[in-house]
Amino acid sequence: MMLIYIAAMLLVAAGAYVTGRQKGASFAIAGGGVARLHSLPSYHGGYVALAAVAPMLVWLIVWLMVAHRIVDAQAIAALPPGLKPTDELTYGARLREIYQIASGIRMEGVDPAISAGADMLNFWRTVTDWSLLVVGLALAILGFYWGARQLSAEFRARNGVERWVTWMLVACASVAVLTTVGIVFSVLFETLRFFSKVPWYEFLFGTQWSPQTAIRSDQVGSSGAFGAVPLFAGTTLIMLIAMLVAGPVGLFAAIYMAEYASPKVRAVAKPILEVLAGVPTVVFGFFAALTVAPFIRSTGEYFGLNVASESALAAGLVMGVMIIPFVSSLSDDVINAVPQSLRDGSYGMGATKSETIKRVILPAALPGIVSAFMLAISRAVGETMIVVMAAGLAGNLTFNPLEAVTTVTVQIKTLLVGDQEFDSAKTLSAFALGFVLFFFTLVLNFIALRIVQKYREQYD
Repeated sequence: MMLIYIAAMLLVAAGAYVTGRQKGASFAIAGGGVARLHSLPSYHGGYVALAAVAPMLVWLIVWLMVAHRIVDAQAIAALPPGLKPTDELTYGARLREIYQIASGIRMEGVDPAISAGADMLNFWRTVTDWSLLVVGLALAILGFYWGARQLSAEFRARNGVERWVTWMLVACASVAVLTTVGIVFSVLFETLRFFSKVPWYEFLFGTQWSPQTAIRSDQVGSSGAFGAVPLFAGTTLIMLIAMLVAGPVGLFAAIYMAEYASPKVRAVAKPILEVLAGVPTVVFGFFAALTVAPFIRSTGEYFGLNVASESALAAGLVMGVMIIPFVSSLSDDVINAVPQSLRDGSYGMGATKSETIKRVILPAALPGIVSAFMLAISRAVGETMIVVMAAGLAGNLTFNPLEAVTTVTVQIKTLLVGDQEFDSAKTLSAFALGFVLFFFTLVLNFIALRIVQKYREQYD
């Protein structure tokens, strides 16, 4: 039904636009030409189309927020008194049973009386689906009628269309802002709940990470250990290794492609290099676990070093290869944006190409290069799959790249896998880790912004 509704919206918009445009054209014919109109006929059509589609869009948003609640409530209400849920946990379990039966899945051991709830679910699904289409079309007709009545030769249709577009742009911008605010506050509230169970100083400065908690108090490990320093150390270690690979390689590749490579070489090399950005991270993880990690272990054993089967070095090297395009592509664009007049002036003073690059181009492109590095660091800090497959899950407090470590993102993934109890310190610790990660990336962005503001230069 959703696809039918969207198709109906498109047809209504097209029909309303054509009708409004024809009506605007008729005003032009009757008045002696388009110059007599305040707005072009296309704006008349656009105004009528927006007037018809806007109520349908508003009704769709309301329906998406309300319809499933009505369907669930009616399905639960159809159950016998003995099967009606008494708390939130049983409510969700009962709804899952009803939805499975309504979908045609017959489960063993399910009370046949639940079929009544499934029948009611299907009935109200049909009712709400048809209400979406019928009410939406009725609102479209009303909106079309209202919009068409507004049209005249003097009507400011262009102003109305531009006002509609402005509000649409404001709505889109608000979605992005409100989404960010919602993410921040949702993580912040759960983090405060975690700190009510575990002291913040123990989390930020503790050196033991063992979040596993027992179900009963007499079991081993019932207290848990939530010192996140080993996770911060592992994240920093792998990030530094990755940047030691991606930073020089990416920057030098950008310098070569921007200043030394011929157009033919650049046309081939740049797309091939950027293909790395499109490779799924799980593929890099396989490559790290099956190729790089065994190679590092065998090489280390050859020289008498004790190398873990899962090491920070393997994960960092492969992660560095993965983020090379982030550095090279952005740096290449920034270097190419440096005005040619600066290069010509440097050459005119007798400087060589290498001197021009070191003393003119790179200083001029420094803010953009720093931004590229900060973006690559944020990407390295947020990577999960490569670390899971190549560096392990052990929270070791070490800066030895040959040992197994773990990162903040890996632990967040581990803590939230499977059925979780969102009232335990173990699960809530994932939100605390996420908040710390968010704060870290915010600091990186602030540093990059300050560097850009300090070294930015304006060119004509």
